[in-house]
Amino acid sequence: MLSTAACSKRAARRLPVVVVRALSTEPAASHPTPDLPPPGLPSSTPSSKNAKYRLYPQPRPAVSHRHSPLPKLPPTFGRNQLLPVSNSTRALLESIVAKFDAPIRYAFAYGSGVFEQDGYAENKKEGKEGPMLDFMFAVTHPAHFHSINMQQFPSHYPLHARVFGSSYITKLQEISPGVWFNPYVTMNGVTIKYGVTTVDNLCADLLNWRTLYLAGRMHKPLRIIKDDARVRLTQQVNLTSAVRAALLTLPSNFSENELFERIAGISYTGDPRMLLPAENRGKVVNIVSKQGPQFKELYHRLVVALPGVHWSPNSSSIEQDISPKARSAHLKKLPLGLLSRVKQNYEQKGAVDKELESDEAAYWVKLAGDEQLSQVLRQELAGIVRYPATVQSVKGIASAGVGKSLRYGAAKVNKWWTGS
Repeated sequence: MLSTAACSKRAARRLPVVVVRALSTEPAASHPTPDLPPPGLPSSTPSSKNAKYRLYPQPRPAVSHRHSPLPKLPPTFGRNQLLPVSNSTRALLESIVAKFDAPIRYAFAYGSGVFEQDGYAENKKEGKEGPMLDFMFAVTHPAHFHSINMQQFPSHYPLHARVFGSSYITKLQEISPGVWFNPYVTMNGVTIKYGVTTVDNLCADLLNWRTLYLAGRMHKPLRIIKDDARVRLTQQVNLTSAVRAALLTLPSNFSENELFERIAGISYTGDPRMLLPAENRGKVVNIVSKQGPQFKELYHRLVVALPGVHWSPNSSSIEQDISPKARSAHLKKLPLGLLSRVKQNYEQKGAVDKELESDEAAYWVKLAGDEQLSQVLRQELAGIVRYPATVQSVKGIASAGVGKSLRYGAAKVNKWWTGS
């Protein structure tokens, strides 16, 4: 009896301790609980998906609210952007991008290393080195990307960039047009050049043509390696804007090659490299002559969807309505970066009556009917391209280093000499 009473007393004394331990935020040392999954990552056990965390805060969602994705696009939306390449090229491009540990939200490859251009076939026959593979990576946090990337590939960066660190690289990258390039990098047995920008900067240029540095590159055929719904949506707007701008500079009847050359030439209008011995002056013609099928895949559906334009699928001839009313429909929908410059140009010349500003429809019809509109568009496109293209050329010395910059410049002069 005494032993039973003693046990009862000891059990009564233990009860508050058990209750306190049950309500504490730290588990008892004798019964450790498994670690919770890192924020944003799924648990390793299926049962934990339905577990209720009473004593621990809920993990953050896998998708950041700051960068919430768009609703799923229809499967066929933007299919014109998905240009095919050979299986060997596709495998090579994907294997190179897969080597980067730093997070990349959107990636594409472009240029003569991906899609053939005139002049390179002869170089290959003569045993000369082929063109670099050009990549563009759009990331969410550039400082984070460069920090990880410098740890993984320190040789991609010049010595001074490694010394100053990722914050220095990010600050330099932010200078217009917002791109950092690492050229002459050897990966998987080939020489590549890759640029790094942010998704926000990329989409802003695609929509508004603030610099046309990125938007202009994406007017031409490219191979998407990592896709993103937001970029695909804004890229479709960018392609349509390129068609509208080109149509406003073309007559009522023209060939598809003329359309493609006008579109491909947008990003070179005003580029100082086209005036200096730093770029092949026949580059636009070389691009279009070999990439006609890719251009048609990119733009045919967009062109025929516009009012007043007729382009038969089996024909290379295009017709358009060039009446002021029809042209005004294209003009007023141009990107804001170009449209604001066009309006300012006409206002400075006093070519539009002040009374028309209150009548928006009449205002655009008046501008669209002006015979000098094509010249004004080219002038303002050159004004957009010139400054960021010049700045990026100067930035190349800091981002690539003196040695690589001289090598890159020599290659460009050689292309200019060949084109001349």
